[in-house]
This record gives sequence, structure tokens and C-alpha cells, in this order.
Amino acid sequence: MTNKRQPVTSDPPAVTMGKALSLLPKQACHEDSQDSLTTTQEDDGKREDVSQFPYVEFTGRDSVTCPSCQGTGRIPRGQENQLVALIPYSDQRLRPRRTKLYVMSSVVVCLLLSSLAVFFLFPRTIDVSYVGVKSIFVTYDEDKRIVYLNVTNTLNITNNNYYSVEVSNVTAQVQFSKTVIGKSRINNITAISPLGMEQVDYMVPTILADDMSYMYDYCSLQTIKVHNIVVMMQVTVTTMYFGHMEQVTQEMYQYVDCGGNTTTLRGAQPKVSNAPIPPE
Repeated sequence: MTNKRQPVTSDPPAVTMGKALSLLPKQACHEDSQDSLTTTQEDDGKREDVSQFPYVEFTGRDSVTCPSCQGTGRIPRGQENQLVALIPYSDQRLRPRRTKLYVMSSVVVCLLLSSLAVFFLFPRTIDVSYVGVKSIFVTYDEDKRIVYLNVTNTLNITNNNYYSVEVSNVTAQVQFSKTVIGKSRINNITAISPLGMEQVDYMVPTILADDMSYMYDYCSLQTIKVHNIVVMMQVTVTTMYFGHMEQVTQEMYQYVDCGGNTTTLRGAQPKVSNAPIPPE
């Protein structure tokens, strides 16, 4: 009787080892991904920590001196336009504070200054008021039957501006019976201070002659105390400020005594002298 031995197979253990070996790569990959993720997080944390510290030069064996600043932290003055500074995006210098507040404040200040400039520099009118006749100087020419009248008038000129105004000239003329009997012009009179008022006197020499020689009999008549005649006075005041010229014209009718010298005092009545003055 022959005994035959069957070969013993070890398939189950081989299968088991195959399964065990097949699980090793998956676990190794998972561990590698976790290690790389942990390393990335650590690197990010180190970068954030390093960005919070200023520049420090280390002079150890493994350190390298910065070629731009040579370890001083400052670059040479002649290389400002040649070097480029690398600033982290999270640096606060890239996010200035109160920018909107500064911009709004600048706009408000500019508007305020512009409004003040317009208010103070805006041109305003010059007021001219006729006060009246200040004095009259009368002379006669008996041979030519001519009456000479030197009429002095007074004006009040008011400056309503916030800057000085120069009165360049005053032009005046006197009409009697629609005929011009006298003209006058005064140049470079005065300068009026801001919001100020100046009183200006001007004299107009007038002549009653030729077609109006009949006025000699009326003005020299001794039986009449007051020899009033009505004349129309026209005055033009020219002012200048900031290179701009402005003219103000007024017309008024005034009684003038041609019988003698008359002087009007403030707060007093006109004094009349009927004695005619001979010509010079």
C-alpha cells in the first residue's frame, strides 16, 4: 500500500499577505498628505510671524548682508529711483487710515475758502450822493455884461466793498436854459478805504454871457436881495478797483444866487451878500 502525500497549499496566507501589502501604500499616501498640509500651515504661520517683525540684520555665519543697504537699513540717497521696495500686501502702509476724512476735510476747506473769497472780492456798487452847493463866488464884467460864477459843490462817495477803491476823476457840467455854461474835471482825487466814505468838493466855473447877457441886469439889480436862478448840475464820478473802472452819474437841479457871494456852512443857513464884486 503506497501512501501518497498531497502537497500542502498555503493560498489563504498568501491572500492575506496580499491584502496586508495592498493596504500599505494607501496609508502612506494619507500620511504624506497630512504631513504636507501640516508643513504648509506651519510655513504660513511662520510667514505671518516674520511679517510682524521689522528688518533686522543678522551677522552670523549663515547670514548674508543685504547688498542694497549694507546692513544699515537705509539705502544711499542716489539710488531712490533705481531700487524697488517689496512691501507685504498686509502692510498697514498700503492701507492709510482716515483717507476719506482727509479728502472730505480738504474739500470742505476749499469750498469755505472759495466762498469767503467770492464774498469779500465780489464787486459792489459805489454810492454817490449830492450834498449841495458849498459856496458861490460871483464877479461881474460891466463893459461886456458878463456874470462869472464859481460854484463849489459837495459830494459824498461811499465805498461798499471790502477793499480800497480809488476815485480817478470827477467830471461836472452846469446847464442853464438847456445851455452848458460851465465844465470841470478833477483827476486823481482820493482813495476810499473799505466800507468807508469820503466827502469830495469840486468847483465848476460858469459864465453867463452872449445870448444870456440879459442875466447881468437881473443879477446886478440892487432892489432884489436874492437873485436865484435854477441850473441843472450833472456830475460823473469814475472809480477804479482791480483794474476795473466804474462810473456813477447824477443829475440834479439847484438854486444858485448870482447876486453875490454865498457860503453854506454845515448846520447854518446860507449867508448872502448882495454887493457885486468888480472883475479883476
